[in-house]
Amino acid sequence: MTGKPAAERRTGLLNGFAAYGMWGLVPLFWPLLKPAGAVEILAHRMVWALFFVAAALLLVRRWAWLGELLRQPRRLVLVTVASAVITVNWGVYIWAVNSGHVVEASLGYFINPLVTIAMGVLLLKERLRPAQWTAVGVGAAAVVVLTVGYGQPPWISLCLALSFATYGLVKKKVNLGGVESLAAESAIQFLPALAYLVWLTTRGDGTFGVEGTGHALLLVAAGVVTALPLACFGAAAIRVPLSTMGLLQYMTPVLQFLLGVLYFKEAMPPERWAGFALVWLALALLTWDALRTARRTARTLAAERAERAGRAAHGPADGPAAAQPDAVEVRP
Repeated sequence: MTGKPAAERRTGLLNGFAAYGMWGLVPLFWPLLKPAGAVEILAHRMVWALFFVAAALLLVRRWAWLGELLRQPRRLVLVTVASAVITVNWGVYIWAVNSGHVVEASLGYFINPLVTIAMGVLLLKERLRPAQWTAVGVGAAAVVVLTVGYGQPPWISLCLALSFATYGLVKKKVNLGGVESLAAESAIQFLPALAYLVWLTTRGDGTFGVEGTGHALLLVAAGVVTALPLACFGAAAIRVPLSTMGLLQYMTPVLQFLLGVLYFKEAMPPERWAGFALVWLALALLTWDALRTARRTARTLAAERAERAGRAAHGPADGPAAAQPDAVEVRP
């Protein structure tokens, strides 16, 4: 093992921790943008994200993908769908945080892996292993318990989980890098978002430039908050194994949950703790199954490589000798 791969892995891990850590701490940022409403914050996020992502792409000179995308109408349609779905996700999340529902928002990202698996079965006809079926069943039971606890279905959590799972499914089909994908989606979001902000300003309801310079700079910073974690995520994804990224992703909802309970002092009655405990049990099952499958696959691949290496080492000596008896037997 050389020093360079180890350094690459360290860089990847640091970027992974940075990305998921920033996403986990973002509930601290959105309340700073008040008195702007959730839709105004969302519009500023979409407008300023395009500027920062475009600047990053100009810096690294990565524009070749744009011409290919414009020549493929089907992928453009998928990018538009991804843009619409992530708009819903962002809008609901900002509203949830600024309305005192940080814990319920964190639940959405806890159950997202379970929703993704369910969508794989329903839409892609994927086959699940027994442990995955068990995890999905436990997750469904958790939703029932939380519905009783909240007095209604946890619609914020379900909306966030469904929208983000759909977004992941569409992005998989689009097959664009993280920064490139965000640039394309932001370009689609830009004009509607800008039009909304102009309309809001003409009505006198906008807060940009009205609440002071600090507030305006915070609204602009919404673009950085959107683009920077994604850049770190992209740097991590190419350096860190997928299994490690799968474990790191739980940092985000854990941090959000802790913020909701410890910082924002949101209520956690016993039935809500029970629901979250079931969700965590389901995720523990998924993680255990994924790690076990990864180890089994690694052992199988190592055995196959060893077998191929053994055949290659003995092939020159054994091959002709093994072929000669057959040649003799078929002679008249």
